Amino acid sequence: MPFFSKVMSVATDSAMIAMTKRARELQAQGKDVIALSSGEPDFTTPENVRAAAQAAVARGESKYPPVAGLPALREAVARKFKRENGIDYRPSQTIVSNGAKQVIANAMLATLNPGDQVIIPAPYYGLYLQLTQLCMADPVFVPSRTETGFKLQPADLERAITPQTKWLFFNSPCNPSGAAYTHEEVKALTDVLLRHEHVWVLTDDIYEHLVYGDFRFATPAQVEPRLLDRTLTVNGISKAYAMTGWRIGYGAGPEKLIKAMETLQGQFTSGANCIAQIATIEALDGPQDYIPARRQAFEQRRDLVVSMLNQAKGVKCPTPQGAFYVFPSCAGLIGKKTPAGAVIQSDKDFVNELLDAEGVAIVHGSAFGLGPNFRISYAASTASLEEACMRIQRFCGSLQ
Repeated sequence: MPFFSKVMSVATDSAMIAMTKRARELQAQGKDVIALSSGEPDFTTPENVRAAAQAAVARGESKYPPVAGLPALREAVARKFKRENGIDYRPSQTIVSNGAKQVIANAMLATLNPGDQVIIPAPYYGLYLQLTQLCMADPVFVPSRTETGFKLQPADLERAITPQTKWLFFNSPCNPSGAAYTHEEVKALTDVLLRHEHVWVLTDDIYEHLVYGDFRFATPAQVEPRLLDRTLTVNGISKAYAMTGWRIGYGAGPEKLIKAMETLQGQFTSGANCIAQIATIEALDGPQDYIPARRQAFEQRRDLVVSMLNQAKGVKCPTPQGAFYVFPSCAGLIGKKTPAGAVIQSDKDFVNELLDAEGVAIVHGSAFGLGPNFRISYAASTASLEEACMRIQRFCGSLQ
């Protein structure tokens, strides 16, 4: 009798986590490594949010919170969706979890059965594939192209839908590509979904506030209210508020789905950390003036990285509209040799050889379902980004 379950036959380590772990191990050995593999802002949590948490600790706010979240936070989440997205959710239609990952996991575990299909536009955040497979459902990949800005096209979505389709994962701005969909582009996709009443959409809006220039964010339930009853809108505090370690995500959707997710969460983890929840109330309801300033800093870093990468031999880097990632192509380097004689046969070879040769940790694009590309997080200091891009230029120039 095997010891491990069938779930472990499809569970794999995240490529991002694996590369970040390897970078930390090399740093611990005293090696000079610049890690651009993790999507973690280098800013600190805003002072007013930290003060709210400290005050909660001083008051002794240390009891078990309700499974679905503190009532005050669920009300704040509902206010956020109304204020920023124009979507009317009741507090009972919201849930607070241990990060946005758990919100998504709750939803998939509550709804997927073997034989169900989940549409996953590529490139994709690896969690979408992992959760689909862990639920013994079938992923249906819809690759995108550089020419379309790495965006899902309505005709491709239409072709991917079958009677077995249960969910579409929709992530804008996207991890890893930074692609963001305009109101019109979202509307073209929701028009397709309106024709298929059995398909639900999970929209991952975690990078909502990180869009650049004159771009305006739009989310499906906002663009097409007729989809409200089969949309789960997911968000969190990690990125815009620099609160990755606080581990708070939230979602909103039809009450029957939220109640099922609450039931599962009650068995797995119960409610999220109560101090972090109180801090999140302050994050959502408090001053938001630091977000534009940080967004501007990310935009400047984006422009720097895109410019320097496009000066690297064999690399082509489009300019993303949001998030804090670039997703360049290294197709021009496939088949070339390092000075040590190693052949770059894939994007994975490229990132591994780059780490060994120059101490820059990035993630290969095939881990996100599309290669030969690679992902760089520019949620790091300008000095680190400049040095990393110089090393990438040097490495690419050394290939023969």
